[in-house]
Amino acid sequence: MCAAVFATVLPLPAHHSFIAEYDSGKPLSLTGIVTRVQWMNPHIWIYIDAKDAGGTIVPWQCEGGSPSGLSHMGWNKNTLKAGDHISIEGFPAKDMAHTCIARSAKLPDGRQLFSSSSDEAIASGRGKK
Repeated sequence: MCAAVFATVLPLPAHHSFIAEYDSGKPLSLTGIVTRVQWMNPHIWIYIDAKDAGGTIVPWQCEGGSPSGLSHMGWNKNTLKAGDHISIEGFPAKDMAHTCIARSAKLPDGRQLFSSSSDEAIASGRGKK
C-alpha cells in the first residue's frame, strides 16, 4: 500500500507529444547533406544542409526515434555519417524554424527507413489535430 502511495507522488519522466510540437498538417520533404548525427537517448538528431525553394542552403535539425527503436527498424550508429546525401520526409516543428520530426529517411544506398515512433500515431490518427 505504501509503495502505491509513493509511486503516485514520484515525478514521471517528461516526454513531449507529437501533436504539441509538430504540425501533421504540413508534411515536408528535405534533401541535403548530413552534417552531423547525434545518436543518443531519448531521440537521435540528424542535422542536414538542405536547399530551400530559392536555392539557399539552410541548416535543418531533424528529430528521429530512440536509438533502441531505430535499431529495431534497421538503423545503427553507422547508418548515416557526415557527407551523406539523404532525403527526409517529415513534419515541421510548430514553434522552431528549420526543425522537424523525421518520419522516414532515404539513405545514400537507396534504402528507405522509418525514423520515428510517431509514425504509429500518425497512421492511427492520433497525430492529427
